[in-house]
Amino acid sequence: MPIAVAHVRGYDLNYPELKPIQSINAHPSNCICIKFDPTGKYFATGSADALVSLWTVEELVCVRCFSRLDWPVRTLSFSHDGKMLASASEDHFIDIAEVETGEKLWEVQCESPTFTVAWHPKRPLLAYACDDKEGKYDNNREAGTVKLFGLPNDS
Repeated sequence: MPIAVAHVRGYDLNYPELKPIQSINAHPSNCICIKFDPTGKYFATGSADALVSLWTVEELVCVRCFSRLDWPVRTLSFSHDGKMLASASEDHFIDIAEVETGEKLWEVQCESPTFTVAWHPKRPLLAYACDDKEGKYDNNREAGTVKLFGLPNDS
């Protein structure tokens, strides 16, 4: 069984039969990020046009667009059950939407642009990292902080 993968530009792909299947025009500008949901039903794309689009894997049809961000979408993440989609950009918030309806569930406020978001693999817990070198931290160094959203209240 061949397992070598040659150069992608020439489509000389082997494993055993890796080949380009389909190409779709997902956005009018560059796609920056893409994620598959854990159920395998959808994938989402985030673009420089500040839109997040939700696509069916089976039919390659865009079923919904999320347009609450104003800046290019930097990062996406589906929750462990595939019911929520977090998206973030240079906007100072993270948008968390219900996948099936597109409704906004939460808007997580941030003090700076968000670089990355990631849901916990088994719980409704979102980790995210922002550009924290501005504001309350020392501007001369990278802060390197990770924040969590979704922890139960201690009170």
